[in-house]
Amino acid sequence: MPPETQPACSPLEQLEQALIQKIKTGEIELPLLPQAASRVMALASDPSADAAKLSALIHQDQALAAHVLKIANSPAYMPRSPVVSLQHAVAMLGITLLSEIAFTASLKVGAFQIPGYENEVKQLWRHSLATGAFAKEVARVKRMNVESAYLCGLLHEIGKPVVLRITTTIAQDKKNDWVKALATILDNKSHIKTLIEGYHTQVGVLIAGKWSLPKQVAEAIQYYVDYEHTTAFRQECMLTFVADRLASHLLTPEEMPEDSLRDHPVFAELNLYPPDVDKLLTTKEQVLTIVNAMNL
Repeated sequence: MPPETQPACSPLEQLEQALIQKIKTGEIELPLLPQAASRVMALASDPSADAAKLSALIHQDQALAAHVLKIANSPAYMPRSPVVSLQHAVAMLGITLLSEIAFTASLKVGAFQIPGYENEVKQLWRHSLATGAFAKEVARVKRMNVESAYLCGLLHEIGKPVVLRITTTIAQDKKNDWVKALATILDNKSHIKTLIEGYHTQVGVLIAGKWSLPKQVAEAIQYYVDYEHTTAFRQECMLTFVADRLASHLLTPEEMPEDSLRDHPVFAELNLYPPDVDKLLTTKEQVLTIVNAMNL
């Protein structure tokens, strides 16, 4: 039905319709994967890569180099002595962990910046970090690929900050038409949260394609909640779902108490038994330390 013949609807519904239209037509501006993150990801999958190449790559971006050194010196990695150079950081942490830190730091600067919504973005970022860290712990228990699991967890909700940015941009564009109603919508964060929850997966899939993310990461973005319907990488999707629940329990225990966390069939489906869950829960403080270190 053409827009001019549609029955009148509320500003919130109009905002949602505008969002849907932009997603369908591909008119949304997807963030670019930061150049440093793209290069680090390529280097991490290159069997011939070495510490010197990684150090040289990070050195090309002074801000990134400073972030990496700050994180390497944080309590999360407990250096025995101050890490004073990237070469020293490689020696202390290893190329795999340093690649992970560099990718994460560059991603934060590139995709998680929305003026006026700093608190909401911070919460999304902390949840992504915690999910990535817990995904590594679940992968260790399951003897799965730890680095791949981290990417699945870190990026599983990459669509959320993008939907937030798109929604606020649409609202600002329309502001002259429905000023008072839009002010109410934007002030009521629950309205925005509903749109984010409803559409972040669709946008996340678009981002995965644009960024050429590994197939298992793209699949986790699309199916981590609906893992029963995935056609590939079901284990990775279930692992990401478990990590997401663990992150919610850590950061918002009032919304995800331990009983609710444990009371889900995904643990049995992933062959994680109560002692395994106990073991994962013992890593909460460690994960929180990592989240705080990466919270640039």
